[in-house]
Amino acid sequence: MSEMIPVSGCIVAYNNRGEILECLSALKAQTKGVSLSLFVSDNGSDDGTPAAVRAAFPDVSVIENGANLGFGAGHNKVLPLLSSRYHVMINPDITLEEDAITEMVRYMEDHPEVGLMMPDIRNPDGTRQILPKHDPTWRYMIAGKFLPAVRTAYCRGNEAMELPTEIEFCSGCFMLIRTELFKKLGGFDERYFLYMEDADLSRRVRQEAKVIFFPGAKVTHAWHHESAKSGKALKLHIESARKYFAKWRKRP
Repeated sequence: MSEMIPVSGCIVAYNNRGEILECLSALKAQTKGVSLSLFVSDNGSDDGTPAAVRAAFPDVSVIENGANLGFGAGHNKVLPLLSSRYHVMINPDITLEEDAITEMVRYMEDHPEVGLMMPDIRNPDGTRQILPKHDPTWRYMIAGKFLPAVRTAYCRGNEAMELPTEIEFCSGCFMLIRTELFKKLGGFDERYFLYMEDADLSRRVRQEAKVIFFPGAKVTHAWHHESAKSGKALKLHIESARKYFAKWRKRP
């Protein structure tokens, strides 16, 4: 891949200045094989995140939304600004130790049938996070909280997945999409404030192209499991699930 392909990336920030700065530093240090432009969409942080990003990374575009718009709406703020060939959505708690974005772009360049992909996402101790999932169902989501076998089935945990594998549900913590397709779909569905927006986007992408798990690139994800720790986050997760199942009940 001799051409420096233009890739854009967006991180939605909300009072996580330290994580954002670490994430941006890793992205810049590791991404060598593509031309990467980065955005931080700030959802009303009061911890000085916008100023800190501008001071440390003056070439990163900061969008100040003035309020917490949610995950999907925060990401969608960059849609009118994108002129890249590929776009990557990145959680603040992601770090890179290799040029994962370039490896993913190379695969996408060679496989025009692929519209959306996620890498091999690892815990800080190096173990794999079992994140490539089937489409959500109430059984998967509820029984999976209590029955390990159901959770394993939902997350395809019994599959080795050592080669690129077509999946149904691409985790939103780190996903690469063709920018033209992202724009065509109108970005994330903003009816979801938090949770399920990645399942919804994956499902809409599959009406146009393939969704792939790509083990040839790795990133590290701290993964705070907020919905398992916070009653407020759990309530948001349940509400988003209701919206998701209502939307897709009568659709293929």
